Amino acid sequence: MNRFITLQTPHGSLHGHLEFPDNPCGLILIARAHHAAEDAAISSCFAEFGCATLTMELLTAQEVQFPDATQNVPRLTQRLIDILDMTRKDGDMEALPLAIFTSGDVAPAAIRAAAQRDTLVKAVACHGGLIDRAGAQALKLLVAPLLMLFDADDSIGKTAYQRATSHLGGVHAMQLVDIGKDPAAPAAIWFLGLFSG
Repeated sequence: MNRFITLQTPHGSLHGHLEFPDNPCGLILIARAHHAAEDAAISSCFAEFGCATLTMELLTAQEVQFPDATQNVPRLTQRLIDILDMTRKDGDMEALPLAIFTSGDVAPAAIRAAAQRDTLVKAVACHGGLIDRAGAQALKLLVAPLLMLFDADDSIGKTAYQRATSHLGGVHAMQLVDIGKDPAAPAAIWFLGLFSG
């Protein structure tokens, strides 16, 4: 089953796509600032592991025009929280264990949203991103296990993760991704272990 999802915000509409295989083991929220070419490959990878996916944009069509829109961590966090809450009111998604997969600028917002919805989010995986921008309070409150995936040459992201680890109270791990490899595969293995645990 495939469905298009629209979420209204005070600033405009956010659009997403739900892909739902038979008897999914869990739901992965793929949180993106805006649609990216690799979204389909990431969703397909999670599907191969038996997961349903909800790919959601966090910026409206107008906001995408502004380069700094992805730096508004509070706004992205609130939108992620609204999306998380929506999944719990949707008949297809509400009963599935839920995890967040994201990358880059959305990573700090994913940490904050997971910290605020600690009973909903079972796990978080981020491909890159400066997670220390989530702030010490959110990092300390994060209950969901966190997997950070870094490209081998992402020294800035790895340094930010090292700064964040002193505040992280929950389970967290770092894994390097070979150049050209799909980061969704190690994330899927991480999620499956937690869904079944």
